[in-house]
Amino acid sequence: MEEKNNESRRNFLDKGIKLGLAAAVGGLAISKISKLSAKSSKNTGEFVELMTTDGTLIQVDSSEIVEVEHTHDTDPKYNVREGMPNRKFVMVIDLAKCKNALKCQSACNKHHYITGDHAWLKVYKMQEDEDTAPYWMPTTCMHCDHPACVTVCPVDATFKRRDGLVLIDNERCIGCRFCMAACPYSTRVFNWDDPDQGDMSMDMHMEGETHYSPEFAGLPSVKGTVDKCDFCPHAIDKGELPHCVTACPNGVFYFGDKYEDTVTNGDETLRLSKLLKDKDGYRLMEGLGTKPSVYYLPPVNRLVDFEEGLENYTEFRSVESEEES
Repeated sequence: MEEKNNESRRNFLDKGIKLGLAAAVGGLAISKISKLSAKSSKNTGEFVELMTTDGTLIQVDSSEIVEVEHTHDTDPKYNVREGMPNRKFVMVIDLAKCKNALKCQSACNKHHYITGDHAWLKVYKMQEDEDTAPYWMPTTCMHCDHPACVTVCPVDATFKRRDGLVLIDNERCIGCRFCMAACPYSTRVFNWDDPDQGDMSMDMHMEGETHYSPEFAGLPSVKGTVDKCDFCPHAIDKGELPHCVTACPNGVFYFGDKYEDTVTNGDETLRLSKLLKDKDGYRLMEGLGTKPSVYYLPPVNRLVDFEEGLENYTEFRSVESEEES
């Protein structure tokens, strides 16, 4: 019985080594990969030295190795779920410049086929207390380095790319809204109904843009799924800035690459680290450890006067003020 067990164990280990070698020979060619054939007919007597996944060097008969073509996309740029290598996209919002013009929101809505309450970008009136100065605060998805929304998604619909963007695959989304509950910034929206997008969705179909992709801005939102700001990866892919950045008439939004230490609002290009240091930049809820990719500059030395009466804004007050009232 013990001899049979040893023989079975050897057979299992032999199979395991053959399977493990598939990963070890991946560097033999750029456009091809090699893997072990489980059904080689005869040995050639020529041996190839390979390394197993545990780092052991072994010799394998060349008949055990066959070359097969890649079956996945070989686009040298990137694929949607991986993102751009060696990039880390960030945004800086200068609260001293915002006057709630809402051009950012309008542009975002237009290019993402969003209307009404489904807006991904919102501008809030912020005021800590009735005796303190109010200011306008745009909010987007924070594209966190440690996103809680990704952790709780049961179907991998929400995912984080290597370039820092957090996106949603609406074809995977089942509408459980776990991500909305986990997000501490409340920047996600749920499509309770089919959004009434009118001629916007008609224009999209007339242009022939019907292929779905998590980074493609052009398909109407889907009832029963979650939406949010995506940093406009369709624009980034073409070397353009997000639509909110280019649409803002006051230069509130800066966008760039953290690795290059550079951000721009289209009119001026600045060093990210110097800008944050000189203007006391900060991130929301740092204590949570989510490490957002959106930075804020405090509303000091304002370039515009605060004006009430502008349409379509939401008023926020601090928790302390709510409790006192």
